[in-house]
Amino acid sequence: MKVTYDVETDTLTVVFRDVPIAESDEDKPGVILDYDVAGNLVSIEVLEASSRVEEPRSVTLATTG
Repeated sequence: MKVTYDVETDTLTVVFRDVPIAESDEDKPGVILDYDVAGNLVSIEVLEASSRVEEPRSVTLATTG
């Protein structure tokens, strides 16, 4: 998994799998879900991230179990 924040475009992207994107869907305004050819979720893009995410430049990894 890869998380990036682009300061210039104010976009936060979380990539779950590094495969080609076949389809994108704006689930909610400013939240784009990307899918592969099989319909599996590949990535999530958050537009205007600085107003939607508490700290878009910081990532905390939490695991359970």
